[in-house]
Amino acid sequence: MGKLVALVLLGVGLSLVGEMFLAFRERVNASREVEPVEPENCHLIEELESGSEDIDILPSGLAFISSGLKYPGMPNFAPDEPGKIFLMDLNEQNPRAQALEISGGFDKELFNPHGISIFIDKGKTYNTVYLYVVNHPHMKSTVEIFKFEEQQRSLVYLKTIKHELLKSVNDIVVLGPEQFYATRDHYFTNSLLSFFEMILDLRWTYVLFYSPREVKVVAKGFCSANGITVSADQKYVYVADVAAKNIHIMEKHDNWDLTQLKVIQLGTLVDNLTVDPATGDILAGCHPNPMKLLNYNPEDPPGSEVLRIQNVLSEKPRVSTVYANNGSVLQGTSVASVYHGKILIGTVFHKTLYCEL
Repeated sequence: MGKLVALVLLGVGLSLVGEMFLAFRERVNASREVEPVEPENCHLIEELESGSEDIDILPSGLAFISSGLKYPGMPNFAPDEPGKIFLMDLNEQNPRAQALEISGGFDKELFNPHGISIFIDKGKTYNTVYLYVVNHPHMKSTVEIFKFEEQQRSLVYLKTIKHELLKSVNDIVVLGPEQFYATRDHYFTNSLLSFFEMILDLRWTYVLFYSPREVKVVAKGFCSANGITVSADQKYVYVADVAAKNIHIMEKHDNWDLTQLKVIQLGTLVDNLTVDPATGDILAGCHPNPMKLLNYNPEDPPGSEVLRIQNVLSEKPRVSTVYANNGSVLQGTSVASVYHGKILIGTVFHKTLYCEL
């Protein structure tokens, strides 16, 4: 009798899990396809073949690119190679990507870079550029701080930041010396539990603020807090909730707390966010069919999508498609960043596209 009860309970449990999985597929538009939207003047960057998960561009046009991310459940075309930071000068007529040398005793073999953010320390005589990188050595989460040496085209390792709240960190935006917001994309660090976390729509992830004096959660209730960036005037913080398919517009307070002003629904899975410095528009790298990422098939690859959100603070923001492809050119877009009419479109594990708009 006991075995029969156990079998019945197992059957009921599996049935419930199956129903929740089907609901999850519907919630994330698992089978969605995109109509192509492709600018005419585009080409792939030859040097970037193993992803370009995040991109940040200096006002001078130098673009930093994180490459080689090894992320649970995602494809990786160079599993035995450590990650790298690449640099591109978008002022060049035919810009190429160059891997930056890293000095200062940093363990490059364990480098697994994810989200990145630039901080410019404006001195009296010259500006110093620092690059903050979310790193996953041994699948843990740290934040690495590097100083950029422009003449040598290199990075100098300065410091590693660790904290108990810095778990499953996805992205980062730096607003001051060792002062940043970071997103936690999963509550559980176990891959199987993380999968069930998303199926059950638990919404236990958050945004935290870090400084040497204070570390705290400043916004919570996200299904999977992902990309994060800040408005040009630094009054507002924008957070992508990838599984919920939306962007949260948050007001930043003097004590670094965040208050939600509105949520913009996009109908596609939103990854990293950047801001167009010329217009203030948000650019979002998106995943139109996420199940193709989780079950990668080169014969039926995941597509790519880039959206532009204008008039972010208005009652009716305008959403338009900048780029869309079914995977024949670009797979798994995670970010798009613009500079003077040029756009770099990066991916989690695939190639990188450069276009003149």
